[in-house]
Amino acid sequence: KMAAPLGLRALRRLCGAALFVSQLYVLSGRESTEIPAYVTKCPSNGLCSRLPPDCMICNTNYSCVYGKPATFDCRVKPHVHCVDQNNQEQENFTVNMTCQFCWQLPTTDYVCTNSTSCMTVSCPRQRYNASCTVRDHIHCLGNRVFPKMLYCNWTGGYKWSTALALSITLGGFGADRFYLGQWREGLGKLFSFGGLGIWTLIDVLLIGVGYVGPADGSLYI
Repeated sequence: KMAAPLGLRALRRLCGAALFVSQLYVLSGRESTEIPAYVTKCPSNGLCSRLPPDCMICNTNYSCVYGKPATFDCRVKPHVHCVDQNNQEQENFTVNMTCQFCWQLPTTDYVCTNSTSCMTVSCPRQRYNASCTVRDHIHCLGNRVFPKMLYCNWTGGYKWSTALALSITLGGFGADRFYLGQWREGLGKLFSFGGLGIWTLIDVLLIGVGYVGPADGSLYI
């Protein structure tokens, strides 16, 4: 007679534990359905055709001709809400864009990382591996983030006009070379009185044509 109540209690405890586990599973499932990060870029109830590319998925139009305008069939991503010209909510729409891959876009349509470890003044000109990202409002085919080889093009804040002015006025004391971060050459000009004037004249010409630049290899501003 005592075995039946004990078995019933054990069954109740087992059912309670199963219910607790199922509730945890439901709660974990709710947490996993978080709003994606791209939704912050998507204006709510705006025109679908004007959404940023990150807010939509478009089918590739294999019949388009490179460099020519083409129409692409697109649909909005989950959690994105947009409307048509009649202010009616829609999910499927068309987008007009130029038939070209993202890496073929003009340089004004994407932003690339810069490098401050390469020499901008060198022969031949140095290049570096950059990572480029297409701007939000530009539509194109393929990956919107792509690698590209670019020429070194950065500045350390040195002004060409300042360097030239120092070379003309205080070049005999090496002020131009000191300003450009070339301490050895600056000391050489200082203790040789500008190479008795010859070095000073040569530096005025070299800085004037841009042949002598900052020691860090950057460009003038």
